[in-house]
Amino acid sequence: MSERDLEFYKREYDRVLTENHRLETELELSEYRRTSAEENLARIKNSIAWKLTKPVRAVRVAFIRMAYYKTPKNLAKKIIYKKRLEKAYVLLGTESFPNEEEGEKQRNTKFDKMPLISILVPLYNTPEKFLREMIESVLVQTYGNFELCLADGSDEDHSFVGDICKDYASKDKRVVYKKLEKNEGISGNTNRCVELSTGEYIGLFDHDDILHPSALYEYVKVINEQNADYIYCDEITFEGDSINDMITLHFKPDYAIDTLRANNYICHFSVFKRSLLKETELFRKEYDGSQDHDMILRLTSLAENVVHVPKILYYWRSHPGSVASDISAKYYAIDAAKRAVQNHLESYGIYNTIISSTRAFPTIFKLDYEILEKKKVSVIIPNKDNVEMLSKCLEALKKQTYENVEIIIAENNSVKDETFKYYEQLKSEGIKVIKYDGDFNFSAINNMAVREAAGDYLLLLNNDVVITTDKFIEELLMYAQRKDVGAVGCKLLFPNGTIQHGGIIIGLGADRIAGHIHYGMQGDYIGYMGRLCYAQNMSAVTAAAMMVSKDKYLEVGGMDEELAVAYNDVDFCLKLREKGYLNIFTPFAEATHYESASRDSYEKDAAGERFKNECQHFKDRWQEVIDKGDPYYNPNFSLNVSDYSLKIVVDR
Repeated sequence: MSERDLEFYKREYDRVLTENHRLETELELSEYRRTSAEENLARIKNSIAWKLTKPVRAVRVAFIRMAYYKTPKNLAKKIIYKKRLEKAYVLLGTESFPNEEEGEKQRNTKFDKMPLISILVPLYNTPEKFLREMIESVLVQTYGNFELCLADGSDEDHSFVGDICKDYASKDKRVVYKKLEKNEGISGNTNRCVELSTGEYIGLFDHDDILHPSALYEYVKVINEQNADYIYCDEITFEGDSINDMITLHFKPDYAIDTLRANNYICHFSVFKRSLLKETELFRKEYDGSQDHDMILRLTSLAENVVHVPKILYYWRSHPGSVASDISAKYYAIDAAKRAVQNHLESYGIYNTIISSTRAFPTIFKLDYEILEKKKVSVIIPNKDNVEMLSKCLEALKKQTYENVEIIIAENNSVKDETFKYYEQLKSEGIKVIKYDGDFNFSAINNMAVREAAGDYLLLLNNDVVITTDKFIEELLMYAQRKDVGAVGCKLLFPNGTIQHGGIIIGLGADRIAGHIHYGMQGDYIGYMGRLCYAQNMSAVTAAAMMVSKDKYLEVGGMDEELAVAYNDVDFCLKLREKGYLNIFTPFAEATHYESASRDSYEKDAAGERFKNECQHFKDRWQEVIDKGDPYYNPNFSLNVSDYSLKIVVDR
């Protein structure tokens, strides 16, 4: 076969492969949209909130979800509720802009560092209204040391784009405009913007969006106060002619690498130090459609101090054809996002990861990491009597697909003959039964059992937890095997199908210590901004079903035996976090928790004084951490409820 023939067949192979990949992506997207539409339709038709919130639907999705659990029951409450939503609407919309006095104060502020910020905007056939609003939102910034770099790839039919830009440039020297010889797409046009820029910091801005007037001021403030070299903020998606026509309100956590891998939650408004580009390029054309996710993954990995400004400073316009409107308008964005995440993982030495879309959104991903070594997992189950519950727990364990497991029952104060007969049966099946003498102390029981464990990894499991995911152990182990990961927790449901555990937030709840997020919501709820559909970093997870390597368990001294019942798992997770380890919640490992079904009533009766003492012990150690706030929970959310309601709706 000639070289020419070889080249032909190679090109044909590549063409067929590409077409096949495109069709597979379209098929996956179609299936996602079908199932998502069915779920959404059912949820809407059955939602009480949908029927009761018509007067205030202007704020839509986020507030409708909040309203679902706070349905007004009489006219007076309806009026109060409406006023709360109207207040939130005002504070988050144009009324949140600084007044004349505050604006003047910000404009006159002299920071120690007054860096030039180059705002990059790639233009392509931008509608005149969108173009003018975008430019004006930059020119009214209360921090004035910026340059607006506009690289225009518009076609001949949209020559007005250049005329408008030139007019602004003639009136304000901070506007830098260049007409490109050809349209190079989002990545190419943005890279041309970089060539126009001279700033110490670079900001990325879409051609049809709007900035809050104080955006740059707030960013320069954290540059000075925290030496930030990568900065982002909260954002609103809006439609129509006004930013007050809100669709989605996105209040984000602080920097969280696993959260970012599964979901580009950072998105807008990214500003970063130019020096980060010395080791990498800005946008890569092969990731067009998800070039921002690729860029954010690369640059935040290089940054020394990624800072989140927890304020709405960016307004993302949704209109027909925009990704904000419908990701399927650019199906290739899904494939590009998967490749961006894959490339990022490989830069960390993580290979063979399977990345798939979730029901929340096509570009919110489930990451299936390769389990490198199938090391032994020791499952530790404290138990007192209650053979029926324990047997259900063990029967579920037997269905697990992971085979290299040892089971340790930590016996504590059982009194029934049937319990000890059952233990003898378990021993004959190869299950280890050890005894802990003394009053119930969850921490001490687990510490003792860990010393007896032969496994490299520990799965702490309550005897009232029944695993319902066949690959439960693998789902936890794929994270626990990483050197940078501490504890890994799962999604726990009550027997009625509502959520008991979706991760733990520091400071949440009446005691202002810690609480379960999404508590009491329906088990099939996708969560705030899809959070119940992907693995993410959390400050803590429950030890009712928690995996951690034995070495790390011992490294932090195990569980604090002064915390016999309350908050011992939260304390343990914070000790891991203090050592620099990441704690992770994954919704893909699921179990049913028959909470506290295994302890006698006398223990509950004694809980009042004990609980009070243990709370104080926890606060004595972690009060500074509590006061600082949970980095994975936006400070705009209320600490009184667990459904991601905003403070301005619930607390004010």
